[in-house]
Amino acid sequence: MKIVSWNVNGIRSCWDKGLGEWLKNCEAEIVCLQEIKCREEQWPKEAFGDTWEPVWNPAQKAGYSGTLTLTKSTPLTVTTGIGETEGDLEGRVITTEFPQCYVVNVYTPNARNDLSRLEYRIGTWDIAFREHCKRLNANKPVVFCGDLNVAHKEIDLANPRNNRRNAGFTDEERNSFELHLKAGFIDSFRLICDQPGQYSWWSYRSGARARNVGWRIDYCCISAELKPRLRDAWIEPAVKGSDHCPVGISLNFQ
Repeated sequence: MKIVSWNVNGIRSCWDKGLGEWLKNCEAEIVCLQEIKCREEQWPKEAFGDTWEPVWNPAQKAGYSGTLTLTKSTPLTVTTGIGETEGDLEGRVITTEFPQCYVVNVYTPNARNDLSRLEYRIGTWDIAFREHCKRLNANKPVVFCGDLNVAHKEIDLANPRNNRRNAGFTDEERNSFELHLKAGFIDSFRLICDQPGQYSWWSYRSGARARNVGWRIDYCCISAELKPRLRDAWIEPAVKGSDHCPVGISLNFQ
């Protein structure tokens, strides 16, 4: 099973920049998109063709946040949200169930530049999301993937010293992500690659992407019991169309 995740920073904008062509050539069974900024009724029904079955979870606020999961086979069950009102209104989670595992598409709230949303992010959202994944994991293995809006360790961003109290690299956010892992999940990419310079997001400013001055804030995390089934995990920095790039994993269930 191949699963790919991508924060497209506006599906309509990204579609015009190559998302549609990328999907045509994508070999994944499941694609999780975040920050779609679009509602289902605003999207042409024929765009995905017969290949992809879409599951939408847009934000209540127009042009903001939202998630979309595309599958090549019909999920056993589908749920949206995690029972946390503020985040659920922003369309931040889709859970799809398959025979082998759950796949949770997640777009974690940003703490904001002034850290005004940090307390909510750490004290409410992260706790509710972690409990959601733990409940699922009690039934069958879980893959949660998406924009987690945190660089876990210093290796995961180009300039850790200069970003110590910036959103996405506060001690609080990093420690909270660590609690996700301690709850029984694994950062799949770091099982495969321990090299620096591996990023999934770059600022649009100062030619950051061309200089690879970036952050790794997009993840595919797996239940610990899926570790023996992990065949590969990767980042696709050559894929353009957003300030993020796709990340993915391959699991062997045979």
